[in-house]
Amino acid sequence: MRKINKDDINDDLTKTIKNNEISDEIAYENTINLKENSILDYKTLCNLRQDRLGNVLDERYHYNTSIKKGQRFLLQHVNSKVDLVIMYADMVGSTKLSMKLPTEKLVTIIKAFSHELSSVTESYGGFVLKYVGDAIISFFPSGFNKYLICDKAYRCAKSMIAVLRNDINPIFRKYGYPDLQVKIGIAEGENVVIQYGKDKSSQIDLIGYIMNFTSKITSITRPNKISVGGTVYRLLHPTTQYKFERVSLDNMNWKYIDKHDEKPYKVYTTK
Repeated sequence: MRKINKDDINDDLTKTIKNNEISDEIAYENTINLKENSILDYKTLCNLRQDRLGNVLDERYHYNTSIKKGQRFLLQHVNSKVDLVIMYADMVGSTKLSMKLPTEKLVTIIKAFSHELSSVTESYGGFVLKYVGDAIISFFPSGFNKYLICDKAYRCAKSMIAVLRNDINPIFRKYGYPDLQVKIGIAEGENVVIQYGKDKSSQIDLIGYIMNFTSKITSITRPNKISVGGTVYRLLHPTTQYKFERVSLDNMNWKYIDKHDEKPYKVYTTK
């Protein structure tokens, strides 16, 4: 029997601890999980974002926005149903902008909107599904703790609005660009993962009731507000629920039914 050396055990333990510390650091950097009291980190991230946007407007930098991460995740679930939190982030007033602005300016605005808000989504552990015109469609895997994921999606939506207001718009004003606003819809439920084509590189998409419902509640959301479906609302903490008010759907031909109680799907929006 080989004699166990105490020094070897200590060396192995030290290496394990160091490896775990490195893994934790990498995870931290990847998620950019900024705490509210981490003022320095917030300011650093804000400065980096504004510097990047300034370089884009000066044509010294080009965005490289991608949906590969989301596609890789969904590839594991093709031809199956998956519980996800779906988020639509829709730029307000883009149709009017397309009528007033030169093409180059409009393209720059949409690219900046898409890239910067996508980076916010990824910092909260979400994935970008696709870009549809001036809208970003994202998803968050529900996992075992739906309370946590719904809270994370809500905080992500709040951060998106803050990034537009505090980071992007001040730089846009300096360059003579208009201020941007966003309206955001969030819903949770079962989605079908479908891949178009046999090749693994072919596009993967989500279809189903929740996708349609999220699109609908986003369309009735006011600028710089967040709307959520009844399921998400029920999963939010009471202190967060207090920040919402129920949307009156009396004057709409509302056909969306909540499968949990077979009643019209309730919608709540931030006050």
